[in-house]
Amino acid sequence: MAMDVIRGEDWTGPVPNGEAEYGAFFEAAADGRLLIQACPNCGHRQFYPRALCTSCAGDPQWLECSGDATVHTFTVVRQYGGEPFAHQLPYVLAMVDLAEGVRMFGTLTDVDVESVEIGMPVTAYAREYEPGRALVYWRPAR
Repeated sequence: MAMDVIRGEDWTGPVPNGEAEYGAFFEAAADGRLLIQACPNCGHRQFYPRALCTSCAGDPQWLECSGDATVHTFTVVRQYGGEPFAHQLPYVLAMVDLAEGVRMFGTLTDVDVESVEIGMPVTAYAREYEPGRALVYWRPAR
């Protein structure tokens, strides 16, 4: 399942680094694909990207995911001491459990902050921060 990708916004926030482990993740997101890592040796799945499998030290490979998840836990950010996120207050930061069995962290958007619940179905989408690279966000499943 391809993620929606929002393009053409002026991005003013911080940008990721860690090209070696993360580069393919952000490039795939800009292409509408959500990636995690899976180890061909032991089958372990992991996120965030690492050079080695955290279970057997094997060489993890990229695995495309559905983007379907549920909220595991969350917090509503109501105060922030400065830019670049102050204009977004309040906003939701959530840990989500992917259908593929991996937990990810990110911003949950397009929702009234008072209506977010643990177990809420969500889906991934991406916002391009520079051509060919995007950040992953979450929104309620449609």
